[in-house]
Amino acid sequence: MEAIEVTDFGDRDSLTTTEREGPEPGPGEVRIAVEAIGVNFADIMQRRGHYPGGPQPPYVPGMEAAGTIDAVGEGVDREVGERVVAMTNDAYAEFSTASVDALFDVPEGMAFEEAAGFPVQFLTAHNTLFEWGGLTEGESVLIHAAAGGVGTAATQLASQAGATVLGTASSQEKLDLASELGCDQPIQYTETDFAEAVDDHTDGAGVDLVLDGVGGETTQRSLECLTDFGRMTVYGAASGEPGRPDTGTLLFNNQTLLGYHLGQAIEHTPQRVLGAVPDLTEALTAGELEVVVGETFSLSEVKEAHAHVENRESTGKVVLVP
Repeated sequence: MEAIEVTDFGDRDSLTTTEREGPEPGPGEVRIAVEAIGVNFADIMQRRGHYPGGPQPPYVPGMEAAGTIDAVGEGVDREVGERVVAMTNDAYAEFSTASVDALFDVPEGMAFEEAAGFPVQFLTAHNTLFEWGGLTEGESVLIHAAAGGVGTAATQLASQAGATVLGTASSQEKLDLASELGCDQPIQYTETDFAEAVDDHTDGAGVDLVLDGVGGETTQRSLECLTDFGRMTVYGAASGEPGRPDTGTLLFNNQTLLGYHLGQAIEHTPQRVLGAVPDLTEALTAGELEVVVGETFSLSEVKEAHAHVENRESTGKVVLVP
């Protein structure tokens, strides 16, 4: 089979196309004939060697694969030919294996390209907003990168939950997309200081919740956007640097900072993480939510796909197609 391999930690040149034997599913696993692959910033962090506990080269990257079940392992009550999307560890290939515990049926009428953008972004969005962030109707939330993969999901979910949504993005085009999805106060952070904009929009009160997948200086500035007793969920470091919050800000304002890592959370509290899947699947099937697919690249264009994400040119989900 054709697969992408990370030969060493580093830049995009470490991504190479190779031929490998197709994987065999072990007990409790299925093999998927891959039709679409979700690209996540975590893939880039792993490739750079900046992902704690990440795989060691050489390895096949990728966390999301959608396609049809091609083979089943021992003890698996699934059928060959079923349309599924899975969270996996080797998605950048024509075939991938996944545990049945990390397998989801593709909603009726949904294309594989859309399905590949469902698990990581919608579970991350739902968990950081509600299960971790405790967002309720009538509250306000600041969503960074509101036109990105997680951002487009979070914007829809927060808006439909009756929250006031403030969202940041780098261009007017991205802000227009966020507005279409339910963002009430779009903020172009390349043109204005987002913390000052939040202060203006909330008349100095601040927001109840912040979703921070950026890290770096954004983390501390985001804390300054919180109201007293506000919360912030940190789920990534797209800036390439972890945030270093001033704990004095937390202390004196009675604020809460929560960390969220999807893989670790599923391993330790699967019911808490996956409990929203039936409702999310139903809403996607009914057209009440949508997976926003931005750009699609062939598997051989993986370097271009990574560049698209790294250069902040992407909107919605970036997808690879074998």
